[in-house]
Amino acid sequence: DALAAFRAAGGRVERLTGNLDRVLERVVAADLVIDGILGTGGVGGLRGEAAELVTKVNVRGTSGRVVACDVPSGVNADTGAASGEVLAADLTVTFGGLKSGLLVGAGARLAGRVTTIDIGLGDTLAEPSLYSLEPSEFHLLYSQPQPADHKYSRGVLGIAAGSALYPGAAVLATGAALATGVGMVRFLGPDAVTTLINTVHPEVVCSQGAVADSHVQAWLVGPGATEDPSQRQRARDAIASGLPTVVDAGALPLLPERVGSQVILTPHAGELAALFERRGDTVERDVIESEPVAFALRAAEETGATVLLKGNTTVVAAPDGTVFSQADATPWLATAGSGDTLAGILGALVATNTRNSDAGARLGLPPLSRWAALAAAAAMLHGLAGQRAAKRGPIVVSELPRHVRLVIHELLRDPPRADQ
Repeated sequence: DALAAFRAAGGRVERLTGNLDRVLERVVAADLVIDGILGTGGVGGLRGEAAELVTKVNVRGTSGRVVACDVPSGVNADTGAASGEVLAADLTVTFGGLKSGLLVGAGARLAGRVTTIDIGLGDTLAEPSLYSLEPSEFHLLYSQPQPADHKYSRGVLGIAAGSALYPGAAVLATGAALATGVGMVRFLGPDAVTTLINTVHPEVVCSQGAVADSHVQAWLVGPGATEDPSQRQRARDAIASGLPTVVDAGALPLLPERVGSQVILTPHAGELAALFERRGDTVERDVIESEPVAFALRAAEETGATVLLKGNTTVVAAPDGTVFSQADATPWLATAGSGDTLAGILGALVATNTRNSDAGARLGLPPLSRWAALAAAAAMLHGLAGQRAAKRGPIVVSELPRHVRLVIHELLRDPPRADQ
């Protein structure tokens, strides 16, 4: 009936079988291509001449726009994994409810802009399997200074980062933390690094002290701290302190068997693969990248930590199963030092939110999702700052803190009212 109605409206039909080259020419020349080959139940990707057609279209490119129905054909609607060739969409129109696979993995990259059409499913929809923090919600997670605050009540972040080999990582992390807003940054590290930090950021309190002797609300450990015995010991002490601790880069190999959810790991896929390897399980990096939600959740369950898995789409998993997916980043952020900046942003958000025990509850989430929500906020802020910086060309990471400050100003300037 649908085919008859299409023809009655003037539509023309081309059969693909035995006619691939003619169909190919029509597709690449069309003003609008609608991908409706497979729907949400498709398994295993395209096959046969359909796969061959999409492969050739991807080589040639299309002159018009591509709109996918429900999901781009070949993308798993639940996991975002892509099987074989997929025609990337400029817009995906999905029906009933937003599919998880459009927010994570290859699906987030291939779906383009996503819009959801309500088809009356209403209360029959299942509970969300993941969340995505919106810019309008940032004010719920950002702790603004109050009239009675001072530098200690505002939040003190301790940072043990950098080394003689990688001093810049410490400068980038501290700069990002300061731009995000924090009462004080206490830095522990080698003389050469402290001198460099105080040259760039004179407000940072620097020393070569120990973790136990430093009064802070939260810790950031690991950026650029490889092969420095003193920094490695500080990382171990911070992780064991019981305080909220962001564990990045060189500190990830120092993680004990189990920690609490207040410990936030920030690996990329390669570092997460190495974490699994240290625990006796071999998982290839590309496998993690194909199903980031599954492996971020697995890492959170095995370690007890909150896991922020970096990538073109960042996934945050809490040990209680709460998952966020943030696709705010621009590809221009794929540059050295970007992760150090993200770590500094997250460290500042954690340090200033230690009094805000209901951070997750403000979003209607369970209490244990508190740290995951803050990690999602950090990923969003980092991504939006990158987008802002990229408007002027390639990103220079050392200039990102300026954009972080401006994005925070924009997000807090006109927050929605409680009744909106």
